[in-house]
Amino acid sequence: MTSVPQLLTDPFLQLPTENSVRVVWFTEFAGTKHTVTYGENLQQTVYASTTKLSRTREDQNSRVGNQTQNGQLYQQPVLRDIWRHEAAVTGLTPGVRVNYRVGSVREDGTIISSDMFTLASTPKPGTPLKILLTSDHQLKPMTAANLQKVVETVGRVDAVWFAGDLVNVPDRASEWFDDNRGGAFFPGLQGRANYQMEHNGVKVTYTGGQIIQHAPMFTCIGNHEVMGRFARTKNLDDEFNDTFPRAVAQKLYSGKSLIDNSFNTITYEEILTLPQSLAGGKKYYAVSFGDVRLVVLYVTNMWRSPKLDGQYKGRYQESVRDLDHPENWGYGQLIYEPIAQGSKQYNWLAQELNSPEFQQAKYRVVMFHHPPHTLGDNIVPAYTDPVQIIESDRSGRITAVRYEYPKEADYIIRDVIPLVEAAKTQLVFFGHSHLWNRFVSPKRMHFLETSNVGNSYGAAWGNKKREVPVGYQEDYTALGDPNGLEPVLPNINALLGKDNQSLPYIASNDITVFSIFDTATGIVSSYRFDTRKPDSQVIKFDEFALN
Repeated sequence: MTSVPQLLTDPFLQLPTENSVRVVWFTEFAGTKHTVTYGENLQQTVYASTTKLSRTREDQNSRVGNQTQNGQLYQQPVLRDIWRHEAAVTGLTPGVRVNYRVGSVREDGTIISSDMFTLASTPKPGTPLKILLTSDHQLKPMTAANLQKVVETVGRVDAVWFAGDLVNVPDRASEWFDDNRGGAFFPGLQGRANYQMEHNGVKVTYTGGQIIQHAPMFTCIGNHEVMGRFARTKNLDDEFNDTFPRAVAQKLYSGKSLIDNSFNTITYEEILTLPQSLAGGKKYYAVSFGDVRLVVLYVTNMWRSPKLDGQYKGRYQESVRDLDHPENWGYGQLIYEPIAQGSKQYNWLAQELNSPEFQQAKYRVVMFHHPPHTLGDNIVPAYTDPVQIIESDRSGRITAVRYEYPKEADYIIRDVIPLVEAAKTQLVFFGHSHLWNRFVSPKRMHFLETSNVGNSYGAAWGNKKREVPVGYQEDYTALGDPNGLEPVLPNINALLGKDNQSLPYIASNDITVFSIFDTATGIVSSYRFDTRKPDSQVIKFDEFALN
Protein backbone atom coordinates (compact mmCIF):
# COMPACT_ATOMS: atom_id res chain seq x y z
CA MET A 1 0.00 0.00 0.00
CA THR A 2 1.54 3.32 -1.07
CA SER A 3 1.13 6.42 1.07
CA VAL A 4 -1.02 9.32 -0.11
CA PRO A 5 1.18 12.00 -1.75
CA GLN A 6 1.59 15.07 0.40
CA LEU A 7 2.85 18.62 0.26
CA LEU A 8 6.27 18.81 1.90
CA THR A 9 5.05 21.67 4.13
CA ASP A 10 1.86 23.45 4.92
CA PRO A 11 1.76 26.98 3.49
CA PHE A 12 3.25 29.78 5.58
CA LEU A 13 3.08 33.56 5.42
CA GLN A 14 5.89 35.91 4.44
CA LEU A 15 6.45 39.59 3.62
CA PRO A 16 3.11 41.21 4.46
CA THR A 17 2.44 44.69 3.10
CA GLU A 18 -0.44 47.11 3.62
CA ASN A 19 -2.65 45.19 1.17
CA SER A 20 -0.87 41.91 0.39
CA VAL A 21 1.01 38.92 1.81
CA ARG A 22 3.10 36.15 0.26
CA VAL A 23 2.08 32.51 0.69
CA VAL A 24 4.91 29.96 0.41
CA TRP A 25 4.99 26.15 0.44
CA PHE A 26 7.25 23.30 -0.65
CA THR A 27 6.83 20.03 -2.56
CA GLU A 28 9.06 17.18 -3.66
CA PHE A 29 7.62 17.32 -7.18
CA ALA A 30 7.82 20.06 -9.79
CA GLY A 31 4.10 19.83 -10.57
CA THR A 32 2.15 21.55 -13.29
CA LYS A 33 0.00 24.06 -11.42
CA HIS A 34 0.31 25.59 -7.95
CA THR A 35 -2.42 27.88 -6.64
CA VAL A 36 -3.68 29.77 -3.62
CA THR A 37 -7.45 30.01 -3.33
CA TYR A 38 -8.68 32.62 -0.88
CA GLY A 39 -11.65 34.68 0.22
CA GLU A 40 -14.64 33.98 2.44
CA ASN A 41 -15.75 31.15 0.16
CA LEU A 42 -12.32 30.58 -1.43
CA GLN A 43 -13.69 32.18 -4.58
CA GLN A 44 -10.45 33.90 -5.66
CA THR A 45 -7.40 32.16 -7.14
CA VAL A 46 -3.82 33.26 -7.68
CA TYR A 47 -1.06 31.23 -9.31
CA ALA A 48 2.30 30.65 -7.65
CA SER A 49 5.74 30.97 -9.18
CA THR A 50 8.00 27.97 -8.64
CA THR A 51 11.74 27.72 -8.01
CA LYS A 52 13.96 24.77 -7.16
CA LEU A 53 16.24 24.88 -4.14
CA SER A 54 19.81 24.72 -5.42
CA ARG A 55 21.81 23.34 -2.49
CA THR A 56 19.54 21.21 -0.30
CA ARG A 57 21.12 17.81 0.22
CA GLU A 58 21.08 14.75 2.45
CA ASP A 59 24.15 12.88 3.67
CA GLN A 60 25.32 10.00 5.85
CA ASN A 61 24.43 11.96 9.01
CA SER A 62 20.87 12.82 7.92
CA ARG A 63 17.96 11.34 9.79
CA VAL A 64 15.56 11.01 6.89
CA GLY A 65 13.33 8.31 5.45
CA ASN A 66 14.56 4.94 6.68
CA GLN A 67 18.02 6.21 7.67
CA THR A 68 18.10 6.04 11.48
CA GLN A 69 21.85 5.50 11.78
CA ASN A 70 24.79 7.08 9.99
CA GLY A 71 25.41 5.83 6.47
CA GLN A 72 22.45 3.46 6.08
CA LEU A 73 21.16 5.15 2.89
CA TYR A 74 23.67 7.86 2.06
CA GLN A 75 27.46 7.57 2.04
CA GLN A 76 28.12 11.17 1.00
CA PRO A 77 26.13 14.38 0.36
CA VAL A 78 23.48 13.87 -2.35
CA LEU A 79 21.34 16.62 -3.88
CA ARG A 80 17.67 16.44 -2.88
CA ASP A 81 15.07 17.83 -5.28
CA ILE A 82 12.75 20.29 -3.53
CA TRP A 83 10.51 22.87 -5.19
CA ARG A 84 9.36 26.10 -3.60
CA HIS A 85 6.07 27.78 -4.53
CA GLU A 86 5.21 31.41 -3.76
CA ALA A 87 2.12 33.46 -4.55
CA ALA A 88 1.25 37.06 -3.72
CA VAL A 89 -2.28 37.44 -2.36
CA THR A 90 -3.29 41.04 -3.03
CA GLY A 91 -6.25 43.35 -2.52
CA LEU A 92 -6.39 42.76 1.22
CA THR A 93 -7.83 45.13 3.81
CA PRO A 94 -5.77 45.76 6.96
CA GLY A 95 -7.35 44.14 9.99
CA VAL A 96 -9.46 41.68 7.98
CA ARG A 97 -8.49 38.00 8.12
CA VAL A 98 -9.15 35.96 5.00
CA ASN A 99 -9.45 32.19 4.58
CA TYR A 100 -7.01 30.48 2.23
CA ARG A 101 -5.66 27.12 1.13
CA VAL A 102 -3.03 26.02 -1.37
CA GLY A 103 -3.10 23.30 -3.99
CA SER A 104 -0.48 21.64 -6.16
CA VAL A 105 -1.09 19.43 -9.19
CA ARG A 106 1.37 16.58 -9.65
CA GLU A 107 2.64 15.51 -13.04
CA ASP A 108 0.21 12.56 -12.97
CA GLY A 109 -2.73 14.93 -12.46
CA THR A 110 -3.22 14.23 -8.75
CA ILE A 111 -4.37 17.38 -6.91
CA ILE A 112 -2.92 17.82 -3.42
CA SER A 113 -4.46 20.51 -1.23
CA SER A 114 -3.64 21.88 2.18
CA ASP A 115 -6.08 22.45 4.99
CA MET A 116 -7.70 25.90 5.25
CA PHE A 117 -5.89 28.64 7.19
CA THR A 118 -6.21 32.42 7.54
CA LEU A 119 -4.04 35.25 6.28
CA ALA A 120 -3.89 39.01 6.75
CA SER A 121 -1.90 41.99 5.51
CA THR A 122 0.30 44.20 7.68
CA PRO A 123 -1.74 45.53 10.61
CA LYS A 124 -2.20 49.28 10.96
CA PRO A 125 -0.68 51.20 13.89
CA GLY A 126 -2.95 50.92 16.92
CA THR A 127 -3.82 47.26 16.22
CA PRO A 128 -3.30 45.11 19.34
CA LEU A 129 -0.88 42.29 18.48
CA LYS A 130 0.71 39.30 20.17
CA ILE A 131 4.17 38.54 18.83
CA LEU A 132 6.16 35.38 19.60
CA LEU A 133 9.83 35.97 20.44
CA THR A 134 11.89 32.85 19.79
CA SER A 135 15.27 31.55 18.55
CA ASP A 136 17.69 28.63 18.46
CA HIS A 137 15.26 25.83 17.58
CA GLN A 138 17.86 23.58 15.88
CA LEU A 139 15.73 20.41 16.18
CA LYS A 140 16.50 20.38 19.92
CA PRO A 141 14.49 18.08 22.22
CA MET A 142 12.08 20.58 23.80
CA THR A 143 11.28 22.71 20.74
CA ALA A 144 8.07 20.90 19.70
CA ALA A 145 6.75 21.04 23.28
CA ASN A 146 7.62 24.75 23.45
CA LEU A 147 5.69 25.64 20.29
CA GLN A 148 2.72 23.51 21.29
CA LYS A 149 2.54 25.36 24.61
CA VAL A 150 2.71 28.72 22.84
CA VAL A 151 -0.53 27.96 21.00
CA GLU A 152 -2.20 26.36 24.02
CA THR A 153 -1.32 29.36 26.20
CA VAL A 154 -1.87 32.43 24.00
CA GLY A 155 -3.79 31.12 21.00
CA ARG A 156 -3.01 32.53 17.56
CA VAL A 157 -0.06 34.93 17.48
CA ASP A 158 0.13 37.73 14.94
CA ALA A 159 3.82 37.47 14.05
CA VAL A 160 7.00 35.59 14.90
CA TRP A 161 10.34 37.26 15.57
CA PHE A 162 13.07 34.65 15.22
CA ALA A 163 16.53 35.70 16.45
CA GLY A 164 18.50 33.16 14.41
CA ASP A 165 19.61 29.52 14.44
CA LEU A 166 16.57 27.99 12.77
CA VAL A 167 18.27 24.62 12.09
CA ASN A 168 21.74 23.13 12.63
CA VAL A 169 23.09 22.55 9.11
CA PRO A 170 21.14 24.72 6.67
CA ASP A 171 21.90 22.71 3.51
CA ARG A 172 20.55 19.49 5.06
CA ALA A 173 17.00 19.40 3.69
CA SER A 174 15.53 17.08 6.31
CA GLU A 175 16.38 19.53 9.10
CA TRP A 176 13.93 21.97 7.54
CA PHE A 177 11.26 19.55 6.37
CA ASP A 178 11.10 15.97 7.58
CA ASP A 179 13.76 14.75 10.00
CA ASN A 180 12.50 11.30 10.99
CA ARG A 181 12.84 12.01 14.73
CA GLY A 182 9.86 14.34 14.30
CA GLY A 183 11.34 17.71 15.20
CA ALA A 184 12.22 19.44 11.92
CA PHE A 185 11.88 23.22 11.57
CA PHE A 186 8.66 23.58 9.58
CA PRO A 187 6.69 20.77 11.27
CA GLY A 188 7.36 22.35 14.68
CA LEU A 189 6.06 25.77 13.63
CA GLN A 190 3.10 24.25 11.75
CA GLY A 191 1.73 21.83 14.35
CA ARG A 192 2.88 18.82 12.34
CA ALA A 193 5.80 17.71 14.51
CA ASN A 194 5.89 14.23 15.99
CA TYR A 195 8.53 14.47 18.71
CA GLN A 196 8.50 12.04 21.59
CA MET A 197 9.87 12.91 25.03
CA GLU A 198 10.21 10.43 27.86
CA HIS A 199 10.56 10.97 31.61
CA ASN A 200 10.39 8.28 34.26
CA GLY A 201 9.02 5.82 31.73
CA VAL A 202 6.20 8.13 30.61
CA LYS A 203 6.25 8.98 26.89
CA VAL A 204 4.59 12.11 25.55
CA THR A 205 4.42 13.11 21.89
CA TYR A 206 4.44 16.82 21.05
CA THR A 207 3.21 18.23 17.74
CA GLY A 208 4.43 21.82 17.93
CA GLY A 209 2.00 24.61 17.11
CA GLN A 210 0.04 25.77 14.07
CA ILE A 211 1.69 29.19 14.00
CA ILE A 212 3.24 30.33 10.71
CA GLN A 213 0.28 29.24 8.56
CA HIS A 214 -1.50 32.26 10.09
CA ALA A 215 1.34 34.61 11.10
CA PRO A 216 4.29 36.06 9.17
CA MET A 217 7.76 35.24 10.43
CA PHE A 218 10.67 37.69 10.51
CA THR A 219 14.07 36.07 10.96
CA CYS A 220 17.69 37.08 11.30
CA ILE A 221 20.82 35.15 10.37
CA GLY A 222 22.49 33.18 13.14
CA ASN A 223 25.70 31.18 12.85
CA HIS A 224 23.63 28.09 11.96
CA GLU A 225 22.26 29.76 8.83
CA VAL A 226 25.76 29.93 7.31
CA MET A 227 27.39 27.09 5.33
CA GLY A 228 31.14 26.80 4.73
CA ARG A 229 33.21 26.02 1.64
CA PHE A 230 31.08 24.10 -0.85
CA ALA A 231 31.53 20.35 -1.39
CA ARG A 232 35.09 20.26 0.01
CA THR A 233 34.38 17.81 2.84
CA LYS A 234 32.95 14.31 3.20
CA ASN A 235 29.71 15.28 4.97
CA LEU A 236 27.45 18.28 5.54
CA ASP A 237 28.42 18.75 9.20
CA ASP A 238 32.05 19.22 8.18
CA GLU A 239 31.01 21.52 5.34
CA PHE A 240 29.05 23.63 7.81
CA ASN A 241 32.14 23.87 10.03
CA ASP A 242 34.39 24.79 7.09
CA THR A 243 33.65 28.52 6.86
CA PHE A 244 36.66 30.51 5.66
CA PRO A 245 37.50 34.24 5.66
CA ARG A 246 36.77 35.93 2.34
CA ALA A 247 40.01 37.94 2.42
CA VAL A 248 42.06 34.75 2.73
CA ALA A 249 39.91 32.95 0.14
CA GLN A 250 40.59 35.72 -2.40
CA LYS A 251 44.31 34.97 -2.16
CA LEU A 252 44.08 31.16 -2.00
CA TYR A 253 41.35 30.69 -4.61
CA SER A 254 42.07 33.48 -7.07
CA GLY A 255 39.81 33.22 -10.10
CA LYS A 256 37.42 30.76 -8.42
CA SER A 257 34.02 31.39 -6.85
CA LEU A 258 34.50 33.44 -3.70
CA ILE A 259 31.12 32.32 -2.30
CA ASP A 260 31.90 28.63 -2.84
CA ASN A 261 35.31 29.01 -1.20
CA SER A 262 34.36 31.00 1.91
CA PHE A 263 30.82 30.87 3.34
CA ASN A 264 27.24 31.41 2.18
CA THR A 265 23.61 31.80 3.26
CA ILE A 266 22.20 30.53 -0.04
CA THR A 267 19.70 27.99 1.30
CA TYR A 268 18.43 30.31 4.05
CA GLU A 269 17.83 33.04 1.47
CA GLU A 270 16.20 30.64 -1.01
CA ILE A 271 13.77 29.30 1.61
CA LEU A 272 12.57 32.60 3.09
CA THR A 273 11.00 35.70 1.55
CA LEU A 274 11.90 38.61 3.82
CA PRO A 275 11.89 42.39 3.70
CA GLN A 276 15.02 43.71 1.98
CA SER A 277 17.27 46.72 2.35
CA LEU A 278 19.16 48.27 -0.55
CA ALA A 279 22.42 47.78 1.34
CA GLY A 280 21.95 44.27 2.71
CA GLY A 281 19.12 42.58 0.84
CA LYS A 282 17.55 39.90 3.06
CA LYS A 283 20.62 39.79 5.31
CA TYR A 284 19.65 42.94 7.22
CA TYR A 285 16.49 44.98 6.91
CA ALA A 286 13.81 46.98 8.72
CA VAL A 287 10.05 46.51 8.73
CA SER A 288 7.00 48.24 10.23
CA PHE A 289 4.32 45.98 11.68
CA GLY A 290 1.45 47.57 13.60
CA ASP A 291 2.97 49.84 16.27
CA VAL A 292 6.45 48.32 15.92
CA ARG A 293 9.47 49.21 13.86
CA LEU A 294 11.72 46.15 13.85
CA VAL A 295 15.33 46.48 12.73
CA VAL A 296 17.05 43.18 11.88
CA LEU A 297 20.85 42.95 11.71
CA TYR A 298 23.35 40.36 10.46
CA VAL A 299 25.48 40.07 13.60
CA THR A 300 26.92 36.59 13.99
CA ASN A 301 30.26 34.82 13.79
CA MET A 302 31.62 31.32 13.45
CA TRP A 303 31.26 29.26 16.61
CA ARG A 304 34.48 27.38 17.32
CA SER A 305 35.44 25.18 20.26
CA PRO A 306 37.01 26.88 23.29
CA LYS A 307 39.17 23.81 24.00
CA LEU A 308 42.93 24.33 24.15
CA ASP A 309 44.38 20.82 23.90
CA GLY A 310 45.75 21.22 20.38
CA GLN A 311 43.36 18.81 18.64
CA TYR A 312 40.77 21.42 17.70
CA LYS A 313 40.46 24.08 15.04
CA GLY A 314 39.32 26.31 17.89
CA ARG A 315 38.38 29.86 18.78
CA TYR A 316 41.73 30.51 20.45
CA GLN A 317 44.13 28.32 18.44
CA GLU A 318 44.64 26.18 15.35
CA SER A 319 44.94 22.42 15.45
CA VAL A 320 48.54 21.22 15.80
CA ARG A 321 48.15 18.86 12.82
CA ASP A 322 47.16 21.74 10.50
CA LEU A 323 49.95 24.19 11.34
CA ASP A 324 51.67 23.63 7.97
CA HIS A 325 48.39 23.80 6.04
CA PRO A 326 46.84 27.31 6.26
CA GLU A 327 44.10 26.22 3.83
CA ASN A 328 42.83 24.05 6.70
CA TRP A 329 42.97 26.74 9.38
CA GLY A 330 39.77 28.01 10.91
CA TYR A 331 41.01 31.58 11.46
CA GLY A 332 39.21 31.84 14.79
CA GLN A 333 35.65 33.04 15.27
CA LEU A 334 35.44 34.94 12.01
CA ILE A 335 32.71 37.56 11.68
CA TYR A 336 30.53 37.02 8.61
CA GLU A 337 29.28 40.57 7.96
CA PRO A 338 31.10 43.71 9.15
CA ILE A 339 29.18 45.84 11.69
CA ALA A 340 32.00 48.04 13.02
CA GLN A 341 31.65 51.80 12.76
CA GLY A 342 32.12 52.86 9.14
CA SER A 343 31.04 49.52 7.66
CA LYS A 344 28.24 49.32 5.09
CA GLN A 345 25.88 47.66 7.60
CA TYR A 346 26.71 50.16 10.35
CA ASN A 347 26.07 53.11 8.01
CA TRP A 348 22.75 51.59 6.94
CA LEU A 349 21.80 51.08 10.59
CA ALA A 350 22.62 54.69 11.47
CA GLN A 351 20.44 55.88 8.60
CA GLU A 352 17.54 53.58 9.56
CA LEU A 353 17.63 54.62 13.23
CA ASN A 354 17.32 58.26 12.13
CA SER A 355 14.40 57.55 9.78
CA PRO A 356 10.88 58.78 10.57
CA GLU A 357 9.64 55.16 10.41
CA PHE A 358 11.87 54.28 13.34
CA GLN A 359 11.76 57.52 15.29
CA GLN A 360 7.97 57.86 15.14
CA ALA A 361 7.16 54.22 15.96
CA LYS A 362 5.55 53.52 19.32
CA TYR A 363 7.84 50.52 19.82
CA ARG A 364 11.41 50.48 18.53
CA VAL A 365 13.12 47.06 18.53
CA VAL A 366 16.47 45.83 17.20
CA MET A 367 16.99 42.08 16.65
CA PHE A 368 20.19 40.18 15.92
CA HIS A 369 21.71 36.82 16.89
CA HIS A 370 24.89 37.42 18.89
CA PRO A 371 24.43 38.49 22.54
CA PRO A 372 25.53 41.93 23.76
CA HIS A 373 24.82 40.86 27.36
CA THR A 374 24.33 37.31 28.62
CA LEU A 375 25.31 34.75 31.23
CA GLY A 376 25.73 32.23 28.42
CA ASP A 377 29.04 30.84 27.23
CA ASN A 378 28.87 32.15 23.69
CA ILE A 379 29.45 35.82 24.50
CA VAL A 380 33.14 35.13 25.21
CA PRO A 381 35.43 36.08 23.53
CA ALA A 382 34.60 39.64 22.47
CA TYR A 383 32.74 40.17 19.19
CA THR A 384 35.68 41.43 17.17
CA ASP A 385 37.94 40.26 14.36
CA PRO A 386 40.39 37.65 15.67
CA VAL A 387 43.96 38.91 16.04
CA GLN A 388 46.20 36.16 14.67
CA ILE A 389 49.50 35.44 16.43
CA ILE A 390 51.90 33.03 14.69
CA GLU A 391 54.74 31.56 16.72
CA SER A 392 57.76 29.96 15.00
CA ASP A 393 60.99 28.26 15.96
CA ARG A 394 64.46 29.41 14.89
CA SER A 395 64.20 27.60 11.58
CA GLY A 396 60.98 29.48 10.76
CA ARG A 397 58.75 26.45 11.22
CA ILE A 398 55.36 27.35 12.69
CA THR A 399 54.93 25.97 16.22
CA ALA A 400 51.60 27.59 17.16
CA VAL A 401 48.83 29.76 15.74
CA ARG A 402 46.58 31.41 18.29
CA TYR A 403 43.97 34.15 18.38
CA GLU A 404 43.26 37.02 20.73
CA TYR A 405 40.06 39.10 20.85
CA PRO A 406 40.66 42.58 22.33
CA LYS A 407 37.70 43.38 24.57
CA GLU A 408 37.88 47.13 23.92
CA ALA A 409 37.33 46.36 20.22
CA ASP A 410 34.00 44.53 20.73
CA TYR A 411 31.98 45.92 17.81
CA ILE A 412 28.59 45.30 19.42
CA ILE A 413 29.44 47.04 22.70
CA ARG A 414 31.71 49.74 21.25
CA ASP A 415 29.76 50.64 18.11
CA VAL A 416 26.27 49.15 17.86
CA ILE A 417 24.82 49.56 21.35
CA PRO A 418 25.66 53.28 21.74
CA LEU A 419 24.06 53.90 18.33
CA VAL A 420 20.81 52.04 19.04
CA GLU A 421 20.56 53.45 22.56
CA ALA A 422 20.98 57.04 21.32
CA ALA A 423 18.05 56.39 18.95
CA LYS A 424 15.84 55.55 21.96
CA THR A 425 15.52 51.86 21.08
CA GLN A 426 13.44 50.18 23.78
CA LEU A 427 14.37 46.51 23.24
CA VAL A 428 17.37 44.63 21.90
CA PHE A 429 16.35 41.02 21.25
CA PHE A 430 18.94 38.30 20.57
CA GLY A 431 19.74 34.59 21.00
CA HIS A 432 22.70 32.19 20.62
CA SER A 433 23.37 31.01 24.19
CA HIS A 434 20.31 28.77 24.71
CA LEU A 435 19.08 30.29 27.98
CA TRP A 436 16.69 32.94 29.27
CA ASN A 437 18.04 36.09 30.85
CA ARG A 438 17.42 39.78 30.58
CA PHE A 439 19.20 43.00 31.39
CA VAL A 440 18.45 46.73 31.59
CA SER A 441 20.99 49.43 30.76
CA PRO A 442 21.44 52.52 32.97
CA LYS A 443 19.44 54.42 30.31
CA ARG A 444 16.58 51.87 30.64
CA MET A 445 17.06 50.05 27.34
CA HIS A 446 15.98 46.41 27.67
CA PHE A 447 17.98 43.37 26.55
CA LEU A 448 16.23 40.00 26.22
CA GLU A 449 17.52 36.56 25.36
CA THR A 450 14.78 33.93 25.42
CA SER A 451 16.64 31.10 23.69
CA ASN A 452 16.07 28.27 26.21
CA VAL A 453 13.62 26.82 23.68
CA GLY A 454 14.89 23.35 22.81
CA ASN A 455 17.80 22.85 25.19
CA SER A 456 20.48 24.67 27.20
CA TYR A 457 24.25 24.63 27.69
CA GLY A 458 24.07 26.30 31.09
CA ALA A 459 24.87 29.73 32.54
CA ALA A 460 28.20 31.11 33.73
CA TRP A 461 26.95 31.70 37.25
CA GLY A 462 27.87 30.45 40.70
CA ASN A 463 30.41 27.67 40.33
CA LYS A 464 29.91 27.06 36.60
CA LYS A 465 32.68 28.91 34.81
CA ARG A 466 33.14 29.39 31.11
CA GLU A 467 35.97 27.51 29.44
CA VAL A 468 38.44 30.36 28.83
CA PRO A 469 42.20 30.49 28.19
CA VAL A 470 44.58 31.37 31.02
CA GLY A 471 47.84 33.15 30.35
CA TYR A 472 46.67 34.86 27.18
CA GLN A 473 47.18 38.56 26.64
CA GLU A 474 43.49 39.46 26.87
CA ASP A 475 41.20 38.86 29.84
CA TYR A 476 38.40 36.39 29.08
CA THR A 477 35.51 36.57 31.55
CA ALA A 478 34.69 33.23 33.19
CA LEU A 479 31.59 34.25 35.18
CA GLY A 480 28.67 36.62 34.70
CA ASP A 481 28.06 39.12 31.90
CA PRO A 482 31.46 40.17 30.52
CA ASN A 483 30.01 43.53 29.47
CA GLY A 484 29.15 44.72 32.93
CA LEU A 485 25.40 44.46 33.46
CA GLU A 486 23.73 42.52 36.26
CA PRO A 487 20.94 40.15 35.16
CA VAL A 488 17.41 41.10 36.23
CA LEU A 489 15.67 38.68 38.55
CA PRO A 490 12.38 37.35 37.10
CA ASN A 491 9.74 39.48 38.81
CA ILE A 492 6.79 37.06 39.03
CA ASN A 493 7.96 33.52 39.71
CA ALA A 494 11.71 32.93 39.56
CA LEU A 495 13.21 29.47 39.73
CA LEU A 496 15.21 28.69 42.88
CA GLY A 497 18.78 27.44 42.95
CA LYS A 498 20.21 24.74 45.21
CA ASP A 499 20.70 27.38 47.93
CA ASN A 500 16.98 28.26 47.73
CA GLN A 501 17.82 31.67 46.28
CA SER A 502 16.06 33.09 43.21
CA LEU A 503 17.95 32.54 39.96
CA PRO A 504 18.30 35.43 37.47
CA TYR A 505 18.17 33.04 34.52
CA ILE A 506 16.70 29.80 33.19
CA ALA A 507 19.20 27.36 31.67
CA SER A 508 17.52 23.98 31.61
CA ASN A 509 17.19 20.84 29.52
CA ASP A 510 13.87 20.06 31.22
CA ILE A 511 12.16 23.47 31.37
CA THR A 512 11.41 25.27 28.12
CA VAL A 513 10.76 29.02 27.82
CA PHE A 514 8.93 31.34 25.40
CA SER A 515 8.18 35.06 25.39
CA ILE A 516 5.24 37.05 24.04
CA PHE A 517 5.18 40.78 23.25
CA ASP A 518 1.68 42.26 23.65
CA THR A 519 1.61 45.55 21.76
CA ALA A 520 -1.71 46.56 23.34
CA THR A 521 0.00 46.93 26.72
CA GLY A 522 3.66 47.13 25.71
CA ILE A 523 4.41 44.19 28.01
CA VAL A 524 6.83 41.38 27.20
CA SER A 525 5.83 38.28 29.17
CA SER A 526 7.96 35.17 29.59
CA TYR A 527 6.55 31.71 30.29
CA ARG A 528 8.04 28.37 31.28
CA PHE A 529 6.87 24.77 31.01
CA ASP A 530 8.41 21.78 32.78
CA THR A 531 8.55 18.91 30.28
CA ARG A 532 9.14 16.44 33.15
CA LYS A 533 5.57 17.17 34.23
CA PRO A 534 3.54 16.97 31.01
CA ASP A 535 0.24 17.64 32.82
CA SER A 536 1.55 20.74 34.60
CA GLN A 537 0.51 24.30 33.81
CA VAL A 538 2.53 26.82 31.84
CA ILE A 539 3.83 29.42 34.33
CA LYS A 540 4.31 33.10 33.58
CA PHE A 541 7.51 33.97 35.46
CA ASP A 542 8.50 37.44 34.26
CA GLU A 543 7.20 40.55 32.56
CA PHE A 544 8.44 44.02 31.72
CA ALA A 545 7.04 46.97 29.81
CA LEU A 546 8.50 48.84 26.86
CA ASN A 547 7.87 52.52 27.39
